[in-house]
Amino acid sequence: MDFTQLDATLRDAATDLKLDDRERAELRELGARIDADRIRYLRNRAFDMARELIATPDGDAGAVLRWLEQVVRTLDLSSLPAAAGTTAFFSPGESCLNKLRELCRAARSSIDACVFTIADDRLSDELAAAHRRGVAVRIISDNDKRFDDGSDIVRLSQSGIAVRLDDSPFHMHHKFALFDGKTVANGSFNWTRTASSSNHENLVVSRDAYLVRCFGGQFEQMWAKFPLL
Repeated sequence: MDFTQLDATLRDAATDLKLDDRERAELRELGARIDADRIRYLRNRAFDMARELIATPDGDAGAVLRWLEQVVRTLDLSSLPAAAGTTAFFSPGESCLNKLRELCRAARSSIDACVFTIADDRLSDELAAAHRRGVAVRIISDNDKRFDDGSDIVRLSQSGIAVRLDDSPFHMHHKFALFDGKTVANGSFNWTRTASSSNHENLVVSRDAYLVRCFGGQFEQMWAKFPLL
């Protein structure tokens, strides 16, 4: 994308001086794709546009500055480098399982699990144990999977853990979890025994601030949308 296109993108975002969720996501994704020179160009152009807008006869300095702050924060977040602590785990085998158990045990304030199905007692027991020691545990899962043989969703809800299920004819198919709002674990790995014993699965664990914020935002959107079990 050349500088003319970048300039046009930013001007479109400045039309109403409001960076809505769609515009913020588009700007964040753009920032993740372009190099550091183009990030600097966009940031500088945002300041130039802000000065131009404030100088107009009906310029609302407060609104312009709020828009500028949103743009700069979004660009800064999108350009954060990947955390050195990002690691990957694979199955068959117990490396994915063991990493998730480790993360559950290390959690001190919160665990937000958004998982298609939870049917491995070894992981369910870790969630329950975290809840008992005062960690705020929230679970989002698929409404159809609660009826599967071996599903632990109802048991976890009865233990006092807040559980929400999607109420649509489609599947909530995510498999990610956030720990203390600082670490995200995501991948194809299902929280089932078969995923460890037989399936070819993957789990990526990262402390990258951008990824954590993206997954956290997705969790909160679904948490607000879906009903409690």
